[in-house]
Amino acid sequence: MNIKIQKLLPIAAGAMLFATLATSAVADTVVKIGHVAPLTGGIAHLGKDNENGARLAVEEINAKGLTIGGQKITLQLDAQDDAADPRTATQVAQKLVDDKVVAVVGHLNSGTSIPASKIYSDAGIVQISPSATNPAYTQQGFKTTYRVVATDAQQGPALANYAAKDMKLKSVAIVDDSTAYGQGLANEFEKTAKSLGMNVVSHDATNDKAVDFRAILTKIKGENPDAIMYGGMDATGGPFAKQAKQLGLRAKVLAGDGVCTDKLSDLAGDATDNIVCSEAGMALEKMAGGKAFETKYEKRFGQPIQIYAPFTYDAVYIIVDAMKRANSTDPAKILAAMPSTDYKGVIGETTFDSKGDLQHGVISLYSYKQGKKTLLDVVKM
Repeated sequence: MNIKIQKLLPIAAGAMLFATLATSAVADTVVKIGHVAPLTGGIAHLGKDNENGARLAVEEINAKGLTIGGQKITLQLDAQDDAADPRTATQVAQKLVDDKVVAVVGHLNSGTSIPASKIYSDAGIVQISPSATNPAYTQQGFKTTYRVVATDAQQGPALANYAAKDMKLKSVAIVDDSTAYGQGLANEFEKTAKSLGMNVVSHDATNDKAVDFRAILTKIKGENPDAIMYGGMDATGGPFAKQAKQLGLRAKVLAGDGVCTDKLSDLAGDATDNIVCSEAGMALEKMAGGKAFETKYEKRFGQPIQIYAPFTYDAVYIIVDAMKRANSTDPAKILAAMPSTDYKGVIGETTFDSKGDLQHGVISLYSYKQGKKTLLDVVKM
């Protein structure tokens, strides 16, 4: 009898140890944060850059360890592709709601962020866009929409001011890609340009899938403006600038953040050096944590930052900051904590106004020299 008990004791102890280990193994609660950007199509490189920034933040937070409400948390990035398409964006948004994410970083484009925002609003889920600049995104009355960049109501005027006052340009032709972003930015630029006395000789529209701009550019060549302002992304803005040079246009090309990328030199060739563009945020080299972030980003992903990776990175940390202050991973409690955000991160100090916009926006202006982005000026709004 005693022999049997002695034999059973190690077995029982082993079973208890296994149960303890099993309990420990499942102790962490998995919390999903969504990320949406175009991972296919002409601007997939920008979407992947955004995703990389968010992924780096998630990996760091998990490595450090996160405890909310006494519970150990493991973050999981639920990364989705909206292909920069508004219809796909709403489908992806619903998928993330069904996946029970607690918050979303995205979308990249204004034209996808805006239609998706109603779905997140209906679900009561925080949405932080790292790059949607159309003012309408945060003007719908939703309590769930936030952004960590300036708006086109700031970016368009800053670019127009620089063109008129610093570059001394007198006339401009405008072309936009008919998207919420491109058209919105072009319209904001046009209003300010006219108010500053610039002659807007024409305003034409193309689309975000266009590859041949020669008809519009030939017309503009006859108008002989000092500059051409292009509202769109680098996938079309690069070829646009390249074809302008091939047709012999000497006008400067002005553009917004969608064009102002490291990849532009590959897309525009030597026409890049004729471009002046803006970014709706602080220049990387001027960010307090910019250099350190750039170093670890390049070490992790083996490629340079395109543009908004630091903003997606901070957006994840802002969501986690709200979790900590709410002491909860409940989406409703995260949402309730968001208005009082005061987070100091890579991009600087982030605080929001009542609409979810930054209280203190910054616009950075660049030119290109031998294909390399060169900072011209930083404008605090």
